[in-house]
Amino acid sequence: MHDTPQANRRGETVVGVRTMDIGSYGMGDGSRRETRVEPARKETLAHSLKQRHVVMLSIGGSIGAGLFVGSGHAIAEAGPAAIVAYVLASLLVVLVMRMLGEMACAMPDSGSFSTYAGKAIGPWAGFMIGWMYWWFWVLVLPIEATAAANILNSWFPQIEMWKFCLAVTFLLTVANLASVKHYGELEFWFSVVKVTAIVIFIACGAAALVGLIPHVHVNAPANLFGHGGFAPNGWAPIAGAMLTTMFTFLGTEVVTIAAAESKDPAREISRAITSVVWRISLFYIGSIGVIISILPWNDPALTRIGSYQAVLQALHVPYAKLMIDSLILVAVCSCLNSGLYTASRMIFSLGARGQAPSVLTYTNRAGVPVFAVLASTLAAFAGVAANYLAPSYVFEVLLSTTGSIALLVYMVIAVSQLRMRARFLAQEKLKVRMWLHPFLGLFVVLLIIGALAVMVSGRTHRGEVVATLGLSALLACIGALQRKRRAGVSLK
Repeated sequence: MHDTPQANRRGETVVGVRTMDIGSYGMGDGSRRETRVEPARKETLAHSLKQRHVVMLSIGGSIGAGLFVGSGHAIAEAGPAAIVAYVLASLLVVLVMRMLGEMACAMPDSGSFSTYAGKAIGPWAGFMIGWMYWWFWVLVLPIEATAAANILNSWFPQIEMWKFCLAVTFLLTVANLASVKHYGELEFWFSVVKVTAIVIFIACGAAALVGLIPHVHVNAPANLFGHGGFAPNGWAPIAGAMLTTMFTFLGTEVVTIAAAESKDPAREISRAITSVVWRISLFYIGSIGVIISILPWNDPALTRIGSYQAVLQALHVPYAKLMIDSLILVAVCSCLNSGLYTASRMIFSLGARGQAPSVLTYTNRAGVPVFAVLASTLAAFAGVAANYLAPSYVFEVLLSTTGSIALLVYMVIAVSQLRMRARFLAQEKLKVRMWLHPFLGLFVVLLIIGALAVMVSGRTHRGEVVATLGLSALLACIGALQRKRRAGVSLK
């Protein structure tokens, strides 16, 4: 039995049809061989995402609860200078997404940067970053599920939190198993809610700053410079704040994974890349600018109740807590939805490249990688169980292994693009090109190395960086050994 391309009635080649020789039969001295055609197991993803899905995915994919809550911790760490961390992070994301867009438009693939790392650097690099990225998302899923359960439990205290965790994860798993179109539609509306809320928040903040809200008096210069200065803790904490910032930005690259399941991946990626970065930068930098202008950086409410809620309460907005809780619930459900989708597509791609069990490449009639989704879901459920049943430090240690995953992913993307352009894309007519190649690419690499060096030199984030780099080194070794073993088997 062997796989062969077959032609359909319109003369198009259809890959993935399995044929079987069932013997010869003849009349006289002639003979004929009959070939029976069987349908092969599907191993291709659907292409059901529409343009509006991809556009909103590109905008909303990186807007999670980290902006609405976690930004307060970055401000508390670096003071008003946290906005510098967001500006630098935005610049880094802009450059990295441009580099990723160049490769993704030329070679759309559900494995995205993992596939490109395998081609440009070596299979061990694709193995390492693919499994690291999958590991990151299956650890983030329990955190997001717990955050959603906390909010729902505060509304319905008679129901235990673990039941909400399981219910939310189960419902979003069902949505991912249905079809990629259902995922795209759900994420579209999640993104619409998040973007609308951010625009309203920035508008309210701007109105308060120019004195249009009655009985609200904001002294922006005092908040920016009057509580120990613009950088009250010095400039070194900006690097630490960048780690928090990069963690919230991670997810922007999901658009290159999702666009591979659209009808015209190259065009959709090109459109998304050219628009996503400035929109996301505007939302993040605009939000942080409003927060640090309206509240002092050392206001305990920033870390106690979250930055968005603290600002709305300072502006005397009624039902601020209910509104922000509802917004956070949407954000964490969106992150759960995207995280499950992203993890399943990454492990599907690893399976397609022989770096994960081949069963993970099976897709149903709707083009959904069923076992990849289920494997990611089971890992997420295991994370939920560890979060509830194991001592708290166990899950914290696991999570620390992904503490600087964003910088690692961006480093791999930058190195891949630099090598990919030289080896594979030099003669291509690229729809998206990296600016000032190779100088800006080299600048990105040096910026990331510098940020990692500053974090390792300090105590606050040293453990996270060392844990992330340690796990990535282990995976790189496993990937190299697997490659060597497969090469040995093929020679035999």
